[in-house]
Amino acid sequence: EEEVLVGGLGRARFSSAVAMPGAFELRAPYRPSGDQPSAIDSLVADVQSGVPRVVLKGATGTGKTFVLANLIARTNRPTLIVAPNKVLAAQLYTELRSFFPTNAVTIFFSHFDFYRPESYAPVSQNYVEKASQTNPKIDALRHEATRSLFERRDTIVVATVSCIYGLGMPAEYLDRATALSVGQRWRAADLLAALREMRYERAAGRQLGRGEFLWPGGAGGTSGGTAGGEAGGV
Repeated sequence: EEEVLVGGLGRARFSSAVAMPGAFELRAPYRPSGDQPSAIDSLVADVQSGVPRVVLKGATGTGKTFVLANLIARTNRPTLIVAPNKVLAAQLYTELRSFFPTNAVTIFFSHFDFYRPESYAPVSQNYVEKASQTNPKIDALRHEATRSLFERRDTIVVATVSCIYGLGMPAEYLDRATALSVGQRWRAADLLAALREMRYERAAGRQLGRGEFLWPGGAGGTSGGTAGGEAGGV
């Protein structure tokens, strides 16, 4: 039977258990100053003692995001930050990525570039169908955030209110994923079947699009090879 070297042995599915690759590592060119140290200590004490609601107030430019970063690093917990709009979410995402370059800082907000709900005007009897357009890059970022929550504990998700609309049940999401790791060996037919089960399609050329994979050999995609080579686009 033909085997493909991805680059472990056998087929692996994602585990529902959250991995713990390490703690949050805060990196900043400065230290807390002014009222920040006392604010951080107070917030950490309240969170660790189980206080359900803790409020941090401060004027613009007083370093609230830096205080939040210290709180995350000190409590070492996966964190969801909900911003009121995409602009502020993007700003927080950029700042937190600079504070936690070795941790998983992700973003999750609406992937619609355009959305028009269906409508009906009784007077004119005019019906307008629902219309929408999604942004594939933002959709990929949403899935990156979801995947990070399954794979590692040191995850920060910066989101807008759209995060209340989930991507489905975690068990169903995991069931539709297949884990590939470097050094893993697959039977070629099994790997192709797993990709097609997830609705991946073989790329027509050498340029990969979303939901496509490259495979060495003939049109049937059954010749042996190294998935870390031409099939590296899986």
